[in-house]
Amino acid sequence: MNRNVLFITVDQWRGDSLSALGHPVLTTPALDRLAARGTLFANHWANAAPCGPSRACLYTGTYLHHNKSINNGTPLDARFTNVALLARDAGYDPVLFGYTDTSLDPRTLPEGDPRLRSYEEVLPGFRPVLHEPWEAGSRQWGRWLAAQGVDVPANPHDLYRPMPDFPGADRHGSTWAPARFAAEQSESAFMVEALTTWLDQHGEQPFFVHASFIRPHPPRRNPLGYHDLYDADELPPFVAASTKAEEAALHRLNQVLMYLPHVGAPEDERERRQMRATYHGAQREVDDQLARLFDYLDSSGLVDSTLVVLTSDHGEMGGDHWLFEKLGYWDESFHVPLIIRDPDAGADPGRGRVVRSFTESVDVLPTICGWLGLEAPLQADGFALQPFLTGDDALVDGAPEHWRTEAHWSWSFSNPATQSAEKFLGVPMAHCALDVVRGAEHKYVQFAADPAVLPPLLFDLGADPSQLHDLVGSGDAGEHGWHGAQRLLQWRMRNDDRTLTGNLLTPSAGLVVARDEWR
Repeated sequence: MNRNVLFITVDQWRGDSLSALGHPVLTTPALDRLAARGTLFANHWANAAPCGPSRACLYTGTYLHHNKSINNGTPLDARFTNVALLARDAGYDPVLFGYTDTSLDPRTLPEGDPRLRSYEEVLPGFRPVLHEPWEAGSRQWGRWLAAQGVDVPANPHDLYRPMPDFPGADRHGSTWAPARFAAEQSESAFMVEALTTWLDQHGEQPFFVHASFIRPHPPRRNPLGYHDLYDADELPPFVAASTKAEEAALHRLNQVLMYLPHVGAPEDERERRQMRATYHGAQREVDDQLARLFDYLDSSGLVDSTLVVLTSDHGEMGGDHWLFEKLGYWDESFHVPLIIRDPDAGADPGRGRVVRSFTESVDVLPTICGWLGLEAPLQADGFALQPFLTGDDALVDGAPEHWRTEAHWSWSFSNPATQSAEKFLGVPMAHCALDVVRGAEHKYVQFAADPAVLPPLLFDLGADPSQLHDLVGSGDAGEHGWHGAQRLLQWRMRNDDRTLTGNLLTPSAGLVVARDEWR
């Protein structure tokens, strides 16, 4: 039997946004169904944001401080292998539906190459069947709509403008009125149709497919039927200080971000709540389209030979902490879903399991390698998740021995082109970065800048789950602050580049190669 891979990403999806995890408003029947038939990793974390840096970590299995593709537009060093190249080496023809937001290494391109002007190129190793970069305008979606008789504007994204004079729009927030396309004409519907058509033609051969869905990424507007699916007045309270000013006073970085356009949340409560409700509507629209895809796997029989991995590149602030988008040190931006369905009988013990151990984006590449029968490359900072799927006898308290006890992520706010943060803070690019180590009880945030510019942060997650009281600023950090700094330093040291560090040239045996089983 073939061993196929369907690697799905949904863009900007929060880790708490699953009804299987008890979300108070959002319903996700398709994802819940996948989780019931596979394994749900409820404590899963992206290692970077925004899209390009996070996907660099996801596709290479390396932390941001290792691959250093720190911004949308920062090149990914060509020395790193990736999930597509590894699959290609294993005899697959890895195909892409969607996008990978890859910034190519300029040293591999001729001067003046147009690919030097885009961060939305294709990850090396993938053959794009459908390459739909967002910044380029979703042109293929536009052509698909035009073939159905839709009057498509020059920029198909203009279809996300609200229907004019829609009844009731004046009584809701600005994102409530529906978009100018039908639900069955959404970008997600387009992706599923393209993918299932391709599988109809090629599914008899072993395949490796990456389906990268743009939604629920903005624009914050939904087609008719999803525009009012969730009532803004029924949302739970935001996780935030009482006022924007109180939240901003917590740290200087907060002060900078909360008043930026498109990032800082509006102070109008109705508007902020509607933006969150619209986000949930977009999530449900994606879930409904994924149901079509999962139904196809069942009806075609491919479900029995296909590893399904579903995750997101990063989360969404969603109005929490008076912010939207994905950024900073906040949990909402980095906690993401991960669901894996391994069809092998050996994974039966993991079906329906909810894993609470800390897992990270860097674990996805080694897990796919395990399914393909490949040894994970030495560059990989993560570890295969198969023990959680199979109920391995070596599990101790639900996790393999020596498994990590915290999540780690990094965020860069430097910009070689604008130097905006650098100028505002009066620091060089290298200072505009932060690292986070987040355990079950405490969360420590270290900035690259001097403490006088950007002091570290420490939160007691038991006493302060909303993370509104910084123990460093209040002088209460004590030994927990020291322990957080130590854990962060150990993480960085243990995950430096190891390409040759496990090699040793010896007079008797010649080249000796070894690798750590845990770090």
